Amino acid sequence: MEHKIEKLVEWLRLKVKEAGSNGAIVGISGGLDSAVVTHLIKRAFPTNSLGLIMPCKSNPKDQEDALKVVNSSGIDHLLIDLTEAHQTLFTQLERTLTERGTWNDKASKLGDANTRARLRMTTLYAVANNFGYLVVGTDNAAEWHTGYFTKYGDGGVDLVPLVHLTKGEVREMAKELGVPTDLITKAPSAGLWEGQTDEDEMGTTYDMIDQYLIGQPIPDKDRLIIERLHNQSHHKRELAAAPPKF
Repeated sequence: MEHKIEKLVEWLRLKVKEAGSNGAIVGISGGLDSAVVTHLIKRAFPTNSLGLIMPCKSNPKDQEDALKVVNSSGIDHLLIDLTEAHQTLFTQLERTLTERGTWNDKASKLGDANTRARLRMTTLYAVANNFGYLVVGTDNAAEWHTGYFTKYGDGGVDLVPLVHLTKGEVREMAKELGVPTDLITKAPSAGLWEGQTDEDEMGTTYDMIDQYLIGQPIPDKDRLIIERLHNQSHHKRELAAAPPKF
């Protein structure tokens, strides 16, 4: 695992150099994946890395956990509360659509959550522009394969260093990097709403997805869910679709 860490650190340095950039930035959510990426970019760029904590209608515990990552990694950080900005944006959106009689209340829960993810992406790029940094994403192999990320939200990044690592491998890397133990054992959650967990929302577990990705047999119920999620999310892993030249 230390060898993988060294290779990822080298790769991060190479990609930043190729882009003519100065360093790297990551959004620290308080979850496992962002904790690992935070430690990686701090190793790669000891004096040119930044962690951004962006609470937005968030559980206060997530901010506490994010600060634990700051302390364990030693990374420089900023805290920008996006709650008011999100409220202004989403309230205006709801008011406008309600006046037209087209507001879909059933779809609003996910729309609200995805808007928060995209607002964080916008904030990350604004700060990255200020410092001349690349934005580093946190998606692992399971999330990438199933499309469990917000298009142009947490999926809107420059580099994805964990994209070939299963969730289990990310946990092992976290131990090697010195991520706090309670974050390694924390139930994975995108923090989309109160009590939300990744596995409840997907309908399967990361362990099942990991086994599927490495070619191990899993129950048909889980296999069908994983394949459906993958097939429905092709557009998230590709550039915007363009027609052929006519």
